[in-house]
Amino acid sequence: MLDLTAEITQLTEQVIACESVSGNETRLADAVESALLGLGGLRVHRDGDTVIARTDTGADQRVVLAGHLDTVPLPSDPETRGTPGFRGTVPPQWVAADGADASADDGERPDGDVLYGRGATDMKGGVAVQLALAADVADRLRTMTAAQSLACDVTWVFYDHEEVEAAKSGLGRVLRSTPELLEADFAVLLEPTHGAVEGGCNGTCRLRVTVPGVAAHSGRAWKGRNAIHAAAPVLAALEAYEPRTVDVDGLAYREGLNAVSITGGIAGNVIPDACTVEINYRFAPDKTEAQAHDHVREVLRAAGVDEELIEVTDSSPGARPGLEHPAAEAFLAAVDGEPKPKYGWTDVARFSALGVPAVNFGPGDALLAHTDDEHVTAGDLRACLASMRRWLL
Repeated sequence: MLDLTAEITQLTEQVIACESVSGNETRLADAVESALLGLGGLRVHRDGDTVIARTDTGADQRVVLAGHLDTVPLPSDPETRGTPGFRGTVPPQWVAADGADASADDGERPDGDVLYGRGATDMKGGVAVQLALAADVADRLRTMTAAQSLACDVTWVFYDHEEVEAAKSGLGRVLRSTPELLEADFAVLLEPTHGAVEGGCNGTCRLRVTVPGVAAHSGRAWKGRNAIHAAAPVLAALEAYEPRTVDVDGLAYREGLNAVSITGGIAGNVIPDACTVEINYRFAPDKTEAQAHDHVREVLRAAGVDEELIEVTDSSPGARPGLEHPAAEAFLAAVDGEPKPKYGWTDVARFSALGVPAVNFGPGDALLAHTDDEHVTAGDLRACLASMRRWLL
């Protein structure tokens, strides 16, 4: 049960307390849907574990406020959950600025109090801000006559499966099935930006290189060919790679090309006959997905890797900043934000592909996302909500 009238710090704690690791979003989606229906005045649509709410007052413009409900897995496995030091988990925990446990404090929290929990930064603080704004707009609707309209109509999108492969994305599913629900003049994704406005985003793709070998008994290693050893040139090429920083519409996007996983071998006495290297390329929004894939292939070919050994396993496009759009300019002015590039990938890219300019703006430091001590301060939550209210209300 979510209380949308609660102070933003309390509402965020409630959202975090409802564990929603990717694939397990149903309970939180149910709570969000029930809370939105309880507000009245909003049209609520459910698609799997994605919940969409809309106003329909006939305003000249429509904006989207979007955020994902899922989180990455909890920071400790079932055997060690609760181990001292792992605070970015569920249930959440409040800690005072001086480090003392503040979970029992029911009063108004100082801005310096810190809320630890999985998703505190990425991005249940942002989801809580979305919900608080839905309650604000619903209050406004109750004071309006049928002849009046909001300054802009609003669509809230709470979606599932953002933290996993793109094919499972709830937002992508809605774009395929009912894209008209996402049509708008401007969109804000409340991903963590530490109070900055981040325009566009890098694209991302993952490729798999499978290097073959010949199995043999390790006591007669000369009879085989060690695939792990044969993968060394791939790793050397990635280690030597110098990523670019690319200026796109005045923002500097840093790229990255890295091995993120390596597997090989079946037993301690067997020369491995295959070694698989997973590669992630974060590419600036000046290039298409196809151009990004070709660039990685070029790097690997230079290391002597045959084309048939390379497979693209996942890919999502980047998004140009789009900050020249009047709606984006108005948002920047309202929140007093200095635009920065988004180095990670976010769903602004999906909105950009739909023709909707979008930015990232949310509470919390993105550098804390997915960490064992993921957290957000009470002050960050309040500051984000205040900025969004200045713009939206």
